[in-house]
Amino acid sequence: MTDWKNQRSRESTLDLFLFGASMISKKTKYALKAMEYLAQHSNGRPVLISELAAEEKIPRKFLEFILLTLRKANLLTSRIGKGGGYNLARDPSEITLGSIIRILEGGLSLVQCVNGDGVKLCEDGNDPSCCGIHLVMTDLKNSINSVLDETTLADIINKKATANLLKLNILDYTI
Repeated sequence: MTDWKNQRSRESTLDLFLFGASMISKKTKYALKAMEYLAQHSNGRPVLISELAAEEKIPRKFLEFILLTLRKANLLTSRIGKGGGYNLARDPSEITLGSIIRILEGGLSLVQCVNGDGVKLCEDGNDPSCCGIHLVMTDLKNSINSVLDETTLADIINKKATANLLKLNILDYTI
């Protein structure tokens, strides 16, 4: 019975990888959306949770938890009372997507043996330093982390603006 469970667990992990496992949680996706909104719309004024929740379509209670986590990690500041709300603690060009994701997820990994520092034994009991899948997944994790650590909130705002401009300039030849 145990062997069947272990086999099914390995197959499930592979299925998730091959067929579209989500790399980040909904919490982290909401955090990225909230941080992007704050970077784009605060203009030095605190943004209310109610505004942020409504504009980004994030459940308010969930958003409160996310913003509190980011505030405790010193990515946000907050003010209580009239004129209160949330602001970025630093310039958008100084906050990377990698820092936000690590605060909420602790890092990204597609397979269990590549979590953390990468020295965890494989579910099969194999030596990870000799496993081809482990080695490729480690390279993939390093590449993803590199992109996330080099991409800032300012970058995603610029990419979004550029994409919207390109979309507006597309000529439609349909009759």
